[in-house]
Amino acid sequence: MDRFASLTTPHIADACLRLGLPLRIAPPGLRPVVAGHRMAGRALPVRHVGSVDVYLEALETASPGDVLVVDNGGRTDEACVGDLVAIEMREAGLAGIAIWGLHRDSTEIAAIGLPVFSYGATPPGPRRADPRPVDALVAASFGEFTVTAEDAVYADADGLIAVQLDRLDEVFGVAESIRDTETAQAERIGAGRSLREQVRFAEFLAARERDASLTFREHLRNVGGEIEV
Repeated sequence: MDRFASLTTPHIADACLRLGLPLRIAPPGLRPVVAGHRMAGRALPVRHVGSVDVYLEALETASPGDVLVVDNGGRTDEACVGDLVAIEMREAGLAGIAIWGLHRDSTEIAAIGLPVFSYGATPPGPRRADPRPVDALVAASFGEFTVTAEDAVYADADGLIAVQLDRLDEVFGVAESIRDTETAQAERIGAGRSLREQVRFAEFLAARERDASLTFREHLRNVGGEIEV
């Protein structure tokens, strides 16, 4: 979380693309219950089948700073996390909760203060007790990708992204480089030097006249600019 504090999920997404890694992002629409909340940590995956016991069991092997990643199949007919789960996770030292589905008890969760990300709220909890899969505490799907304890997850106002733990240093190094370049570009724009001037846009237009296959991304790599990956 310390290293993520000065980064955003777009920085990490751009770094993954730059490195040729799979882009493992939550489906659009994931939002924090409390605006401005962010979270980062090792994934603690669970597959929800109608009962909170899977969350309590996950805590038996959790470490402080983990993020509970809840796979509820993206369901919109029930909430699968409420205030009691949120406060239990907070007291266990978890960094937050990400839900592929909905939450409830929004007012109470906001007061608890633990970052909770979901696709919205609905009053009813589960009214089912489905068979529990054998990997209920091993893997959690989140849209089109799956996370395990071998992943870290990062979430902010733009969404959530997962990165393999063994690639974190590499991803963060590139993400920090992208951040630094973009910050410098923004500061120069504020000082009166336009982005077009900084990325030598006139040169790009002239070069494209000579070679119609030249892309702006290629030009940016040549001049050391950052806008597109």
